[in-house]
Formats: sequence, structure tokens, C-alpha cells
Amino acid sequence: MKRYSKIIIAAIIALIFIGTFVFLWQKSQPQETEYSEFTPEVNDLNKTTIITGKIEPRNEVSVKPQISGIITEILKEAGQHVQQGEVIAKVKVIPDMGQLSNAESRVRLADINLQQAMVDYDREKNLYDQKLVSADEFDKISQQLKQAKEEVAAAQDALQVVRDGVSKSNASASSTLIRSTISGVILDIPVKVGNSVINSNTFNDGTTIASVANMNDLIFRGNIDETEVGQLVIGMPMKITIGALQDLSFEASLEYISPKATETNGANQFEIKAAVKIAATPAGSSAPVPDGSSAPVPDGSSSGKDKIRSGYSANAEIVLASVKKALTIPESALEFSGDSTFVYVIKEKDKKKDYERRHIVTGLSDGVNIEIKKGLTAKEKVRGPQIIQENEED
Repeated sequence: MKRYSKIIIAAIIALIFIGTFVFLWQKSQPQETEYSEFTPEVNDLNKTTIITGKIEPRNEVSVKPQISGIITEILKEAGQHVQQGEVIAKVKVIPDMGQLSNAESRVRLADINLQQAMVDYDREKNLYDQKLVSADEFDKISQQLKQAKEEVAAAQDALQVVRDGVSKSNASASSTLIRSTISGVILDIPVKVGNSVINSNTFNDGTTIASVANMNDLIFRGNIDETEVGQLVIGMPMKITIGALQDLSFEASLEYISPKATETNGANQFEIKAAVKIAATPAGSSAPVPDGSSAPVPDGSSSGKDKIRSGYSANAEIVLASVKKALTIPESALEFSGDSTFVYVIKEKDKKKDYERRHIVTGLSDGVNIEIKKGLTAKEKVRGPQIIQENEED
């Protein structure tokens, strides 16, 4: 029994030795190099660039009070629509003591002048009735009385405005009512009831009661590198994709290119602005190209008008150049030597593959495929990168 066990063990060791030898011998043998192969195809090429930026309203207005005081009531909330002239908040006036004192002094002085004008009028009227003074003299005294009465009314109005923020003569346009100056959406109300507010003057900008903007007139604002800005033209179409709205994209039209660069992280960037068209299209639809054509949009796409919010981060895709029905191959099949470009054309000889190195003229590239202008036909095949075979482990 022991004899058979020794024979079996010896056989197993021999098999392992022989198998290892065969495996190492196979690995040491030179393997045939294999390459991927490409057939030129006719495609439309677009050279595009992506610009990061954000969506914002073209005009955002800060609504400020006309007087200083304390917020007593807020009638609107952020996100609500308001019409021009609609009341957003109410302010209780805290009068300035110096202005209040001057206004009260003006009222007292106006009363004194009125009393004197009435005495002068009565005296002059008696003389006029007795035909002791001319009509011209009497008219002058009458005019002075009217002016004195008007001054009293103006002084009282001024006192009421300083003290209460509103007078009887301008109650319909009270400065205690903070009204929207434009029609639009309230983006922010940074104050609360009880907050003190001040009006805009020479020394400060005043307190912002609300920010209002027309959300139907939006722009995309971003920056483009100096290496690409030279290819932009006012009016170029763009496709805007908002990170928070992955299922929608928006068309836009370039309307501004900054004439001056700003340095950002060591690179010169130029600011651009584009008018955003509110009607949305599915994010998967193709970007518009310079000639205005684009892929058809499926029916049933919904408008993104009510989904866009001010300050959304967005990407703008711009087609810098395009070519129709171009003969293309993958860029990985190219070989560059100096200023020249070459490909290896596959030739069949005696059922073996041979490769002809050929000079070609290239055109537009989209980063993956490149246009072949000269040197290659659609019936030929070219050699691609070497196929790397991974070793399989048991």
C-alpha cells in the first residue's frame, strides 16, 4: 500500500513539474501584436466648448424706503409675484428731532405771517371801500394774504410728513407704504417686522426692503478662456443646462463679450452674457449649431419657466465650429510627426496584414473623431491602437 502511495505522489509531482514547464515555455514564446481597426465613416462634426456660470435676472431692483422708521407690517413673501406700485411693507416713522423742530418752527412763523396779512388786508379793504386807495394797491394786499394762507398749509403738510410720514394732501402716495417699483417676483425680503430702516441719502445707500426681478427676462453669465473667446460671435446660439434641472435644457443667444479679461486662477477669462429663452427642451436634445439647425425636439416637453430660480449654477454649451457629412476616423488612429499627420492603412498580402504609412490632411475635431480632408477614402481601413490582452488568472 505504501508503495502505491509513493508512486501516486511521484506522478503528481511530475505532472506539476511538466505543467509548469509547458506554461513557462508558452509564455516565453513571442505573441503576434494585434491592433484595433477603424473604417472611415461619414458624420457631422461639432467642435463645442462648455462654459460654467449662473442664471440671473437681467434687472434686479432693490426696493428702499423713502423715509426712516420701523417696519410695522410685511404684506408679501419671497417668491410671490407683485405688480408695479403694489404695497410690500409698511413703515412707522421715527421723526428726526432736528427736522421736527424746524417743521414746527415753520408752522408757527407761517401763522404769525398769516395773522399780520389778515390785519393788513382788513385795513386795506376799508380804505379801498372808501376809495382812498387804488385797485392795484388792494390787489397786492389780497395776493399777500393768499400767499400767507398757502404758506401755512405747506408748513402744516411738511410737519405732518416729518412727524407721521404722510400728510392729508398726499395720503394716497404715503411714504410709509413701501411699494414695488417694478412688476416681477420678490426674490428676497431681508427685513423683519420691528427692524429699523433708513432712507437712501448722500451718506448711505439705505435699507433694502425687498429685491424684485422680472423672471421672464433672464441671462446666463459666465467666463470663457482667452484661447476660445476669439471664436465667439455675438448672436451665436447656446444650450444652457442647469445642474438642478437635469431633465431640461434652455436655448440662449450670446449678446455680450467683455472687451477686457480678468485673471482667474492664473488664466485670463472673458465674461460673457447670453439671453435665455424660457421655453425648455429635453436635456438630451442636440445643441444648436451656427447655421441654426438642431435635432428635433420630442412632443410633450414642458416649459421650465416656473422652475428656474435666480442664482442657479449652469453650463453653457457653444458650438464653435461645425462641418456636415465629413469623412471621419477616431483621433486615436493618428500619428503625429512634427507638423505632419499620418495613418497606417491596412493592406492584405498573402492573407497577411501589412500596414502602409500614409500622410493625410485633417480638419475639424470634436475631441474624439477628426475630419479627413485628403489622403484617405471611405473604402480603406486604418490601424488603431494596439490591443492589450490581459492575462487571465485561474
